[in-house]
Amino acid sequence: MTSINDYNFQGKRALVRVDFNVPMDEFYRVTDTTRIRAAIPTIKKILSDGGSCVLMSHLGRPKGEDPDLSLRYVVPAIEELLGQSVNFAGSIVDEKAFEASANLNTGEVLLLENLRYDPREKSGDLEFAKLLSKHADVYVNDAFGTAHRAHASTAVVAQFFEEKMFGLLLENEIKNIDIVLHHAEKPLTAIVGGAKVSSKIDIIQNLLSKTDHLIIGGGMAYTFLKAKGGKIGSSLVEDDYVEKALEIMKKAEELGVSIHLPEDTVCANEFHNDAKIQTVKSFEIPDGWMGLDIGLKAIEKYTEVILKSKTILWNGPMGVFEMPSFSKGTEQVANMVAKATIKGAFSLIGGGDSVAAINQFELSNQVSYISTGGGAMLEYLEGKVLPGIAAMKD
Repeated sequence: MTSINDYNFQGKRALVRVDFNVPMDEFYRVTDTTRIRAAIPTIKKILSDGGSCVLMSHLGRPKGEDPDLSLRYVVPAIEELLGQSVNFAGSIVDEKAFEASANLNTGEVLLLENLRYDPREKSGDLEFAKLLSKHADVYVNDAFGTAHRAHASTAVVAQFFEEKMFGLLLENEIKNIDIVLHHAEKPLTAIVGGAKVSSKIDIIQNLLSKTDHLIIGGGMAYTFLKAKGGKIGSSLVEDDYVEKALEIMKKAEELGVSIHLPEDTVCANEFHNDAKIQTVKSFEIPDGWMGLDIGLKAIEKYTEVILKSKTILWNGPMGVFEMPSFSKGTEQVANMVAKATIKGAFSLIGGGDSVAAINQFELSNQVSYISTGGGAMLEYLEGKVLPGIAAMKD
């Protein structure tokens, strides 16, 4: 497959699948431009070569043509970041939309309406994908965040183009995740947190054969602690996964992987920032108390492991970091990942909560790479084949 860096878009009209599924406030203003910003280098590459762009994306989960989820509201944010005007079609595959794309001049950009206004997008309809392909000469997939979806614009449309390639963002995503999966400098530490073991079980199992240290935090830690016979009070637990947690710990021991569970826990008597708080041993959480963050001893241990690491994957917070009373563990882990990176480690941050945390603590410029993927990154780390990537290689 051709690399976008080796392709000249002179005189070409490119159909670019971007991920502009961005949050907006009540006034329809984009409140986080991260995903738009990430797509700008690909758009500028096409335009600087002398090509033109037809952008397509989804926004939210509309049921029919929900006017509150129109991509027209995203246009001002794209224009500001791109530094030029952007045309808006207001439709997807009707006569008006085709006329708009056919009339694009060199250096111009057109944004199509929300793809999910048409139910054929989500169903992966072949005819809808064929209609989308009529908008351009070449197809560029730059939406890693939707690469795990077998939708028309990601997994089906590519077959109608002789010339197709990944955008700069998607190329970077694959390259950086592959460093962790296939080219990691040892020791490799995976920091896995968040609420539930069930949502991370496949990642943990896939990483066991690759990692040296597995740090576990967040709500999922209490399932592991219970599996080891600990008293966890009213902390979050998935009883259905206690046996699976035991299997993982046994497998890790066989492989020589060190699993680190929090030695101590910051507990509260209710799920509230102003609740009563005490720090106890993680195996001895009193009845009626719930663990909401890792304690100082856990922070010290995790710090020691992180700072000795050469490759770091972080997916999931150590506690309820959105509440100031329970943010210290996540903040300290974020700081240590940044410090290790400065010392020469490669660090990959992925998953909505981890990205939110690294941004909240203003450390995004001090880590190696932040994935825009979310669900796509999780599935890629699990070892699954992503439809949006597989389609480009056919």
